[in-house]
Amino acid sequence: MSGIGRIPGFILALTLGAAGGALFTWIGMPLSWMLGSMTACGIASIMSLPVRGSNLARPPMSAVIGTMLGSQFGPHTLESAAMWWPALLALAAYLAVAAVLCNLYLRRVIHLDRRTAFFSAMPGGLVDMVLLGAEKGGDERTIALMHSSRIFLVVLSLPPLMTLITGADPGARVATWRPMSDMGPADVAWFIATLGAGIGLGKLLRLPAPYLIGPMLVSAGLHWTGASGFVVPSTVMAMAQVVLGTVVGCRFAGTAPRRILHILMTSAGATAILLLVAVVFAFALQRVIDVPVEGILLAFAPGGLAEMSLVALALNLEVAFVVVSHISRIGMVILAAGLLSSRG
Repeated sequence: MSGIGRIPGFILALTLGAAGGALFTWIGMPLSWMLGSMTACGIASIMSLPVRGSNLARPPMSAVIGTMLGSQFGPHTLESAAMWWPALLALAAYLAVAAVLCNLYLRRVIHLDRRTAFFSAMPGGLVDMVLLGAEKGGDERTIALMHSSRIFLVVLSLPPLMTLITGADPGARVATWRPMSDMGPADVAWFIATLGAGIGLGKLLRLPAPYLIGPMLVSAGLHWTGASGFVVPSTVMAMAQVVLGTVVGCRFAGTAPRRILHILMTSAGATAILLLVAVVFAFALQRVIDVPVEGILLAFAPGGLAEMSLVALALNLEVAFVVVSHISRIGMVILAAGLLSSRG
């Protein structure tokens, strides 16, 4: 189906997503706009309502998120990054342990075939794992649904998990509300220029997630050098959460309800393993580096790069550390998956 043909379904999905976000905001849920839109569209997919995601919406929204993330970088980031090397070593160990345990669960308990289980267990980027898995003979549809449900479940479970293990209230950490009036005409110009230049840079350098990382690098450069200090208003952040939550929730659209529920139940076990291992590593690493355990957990949580980065931004949790960790995670997983699968 063409992008134009999918627009009515996406408009319905956005409407439901915005309504879900508004409801979650009204009842005081943390990450309300993302969780509300994601939950509303997920339920709509299970109910077989004609909602659809959009491949056209994610790239520009990723660019907006990247620009917002880059505004959180500054001279202090380099000083802090020098102290993060133990976290990157621990991240590699975490990925190895978590992937092995998930692979065993999917093969021995769920009885997936070897290739499908392997690429479903690897906590990497959805697109990368689907493409690699299909190339190596795995079930492309199952791998895609497993990773989609993993991201869905991780985002959904993170706020209560943080409260459970640390006693902290994620809602209390939400970034200060920034009105639209905080962004003057010059800031708007810088923001738009950053989007354009960042997308161009990401494509030129063939960066992974070019629409997110390119604008993030340009925005970080502007804020590092002091060329601009624009701050993205909270309304724009809420819109980004709604669009991203809608796209995540609609990843199940067009799938039979029984199939969705089966995949969610299967993925729940794998996600529980990944998060449990992440919690263990987060508490151990917190003794080594000066980052709160909530920030480490978010950095190790096996969600998507854009999703976890936006959670960090929304909850004001160690944004630069989380972004660097997830970019490193994706690179490590792609490299390891390619090497290990070629030997299998």
